[in-house]
Amino acid sequence: MVVGSLRAKLREELGDNEHEADWIIAHVTKMSQEEFIKNPRDITEEEYNEIMEITARRSMGEPLQYILGETEFMGLTFKVDDNVLIPRQDTETLVETVIKKIKDKNVKVLDIGTGSGCVGISIAKLCPNAEVTLLDYSEAVLDVAEENAKLNGVNVSLVKCDILEEIPEGKFDVIVSNPPYIETDTIFSLDNIVARYEPPEALDGGFDGLMFYQRIAELAPEIMEENSFLAVEIGYNQREAVTEILDEAEFSAIKVIEDPCENERVITAKYKSSLFSDLIP
Repeated sequence: MVVGSLRAKLREELGDNEHEADWIIAHVTKMSQEEFIKNPRDITEEEYNEIMEITARRSMGEPLQYILGETEFMGLTFKVDDNVLIPRQDTETLVETVIKKIKDKNVKVLDIGTGSGCVGISIAKLCPNAEVTLLDYSEAVLDVAEENAKLNGVNVSLVKCDILEEIPEGKFDVIVSNPPYIETDTIFSLDNIVARYEPPEALDGGFDGLMFYQRIAELAPEIMEENSFLAVEIGYNQREAVTEILDEAEFSAIKVIEDPCENERVITAKYKSSLFSDLIP
């Protein structure tokens, strides 16, 4: 079967996810989408069988990123499995915010709840003078992050630590986090694919969704240098609550940043700071 005919068949079978047909074909054939559109060739029987198996799994609702074992984030490739949350394009706003602050500065960055490592690794890749530490509570999760650091050619430190029970060692100039922020009781009312396939511990922010923000604020005196910078992703309705938590914990210059869809996505703040703006404007 020629690629063009197969592409049309997949788009029909995938329905609302028809745009993923090109992604599947490119993954299996090792051709870029531009290549197989401009220079179509016959699909081998082995390729055809693999493509149809992937399509069948996707049609049943399994996330394509888990099926393929990888996804793209900030223009980089990241391995993913069901131990980690699938990186979302929305979270690129968090990374871009930190990169704009850091630029080429020599700073120590701690990525709390790193998951796949997409946030911290992207920062390390795009800010080569930053010393980045990836922190998570699970060895299985850190194994994925370590693989992604190697895949993207960055040197990072990996730390196993449950911040709800432990205090990370060292102090940092920048804390960045996309923590679990979904209210416990609402997790299983999320989109069926998220609730069924993605790890609940990467979503569960406690009864009010604020557990990790409160803990980060509590840990600030132990892990944040004076004049340091915090950036966290937030849920759509959490601006006021997270702002209040930070305001009560010696943070200042608290700002809310919208994503490209104009959703409130990131909160930034300075910790015990009047000077850090000189280091990171």
